[in-house]
Amino acid sequence: MEKDEIRIIVVEDESDIRTLILHHLSKDGYSAIGAVDGEDGLKKAENDCPHLMVLDLMLPGMDGMAVCRKLRQNPVTKNLPVLMLTARGEEEDMVSGLEAGADDYVVKPFSNRVLLARIRSLLRRSGVFAEDGHDSKSMTVGEITLVPERREVTVNGKAVDLTTGEYKTLHVLMRRPGVVFTRNQLLDLVRGTLHAVTDRAVDVQVVGLRRKLGKAGSKIETVRGAGYRIATR
Repeated sequence: MEKDEIRIIVVEDESDIRTLILHHLSKDGYSAIGAVDGEDGLKKAENDCPHLMVLDLMLPGMDGMAVCRKLRQNPVTKNLPVLMLTARGEEEDMVSGLEAGADDYVVKPFSNRVLLARIRSLLRRSGVFAEDGHDSKSMTVGEITLVPERREVTVNGKAVDLTTGEYKTLHVLMRRPGVVFTRNQLLDLVRGTLHAVTDRAVDVQVVGLRRKLGKAGSKIETVRGAGYRIATR
């Protein structure tokens, strides 16, 4: 995946800090989105399909702990990597943040180099960001293997001929196994490959994929009321 395709949400109520973080993320090549409070962050996390959230612990209203717990309860966002920012250095607060669902934390004040390094580390751990910044490694889920460099999909070693829309839909799902994508999110990610840009167009891609993948098509699961995901098992 190209770096500018990686979307990061920054949930920070202090405008100066939020603006500074967004500036450095954009300067480093990421697509950065700001959120002013917990509710705004949750809404954007569900609608914008981010790859990582930078989340301040001390937010007005719903604090970072509550935001983390809600992220983990929502099938669309439960696997979203979260880097928590805290002005507190006490071990108890750090542990509480991790137990609430954060994947890592940075204590304020922090250097931008440290923040960016922690973000890169989390993206690598989540499988979004390869060392070279490109999503070029082959991916395998069950009997399905996808090789981005060759735009090749095989099932049990046998090549499967997919349309561009079907391939991109499968690629999006396989990049993040187990993550639920809404129809709107999939539509945004594969936009430009579908002639009819509607929710129904996504359903058509999924139906075509399942048919062409045969029995392996059952790996693409419908999550009622949410969207689609590719099974991890």
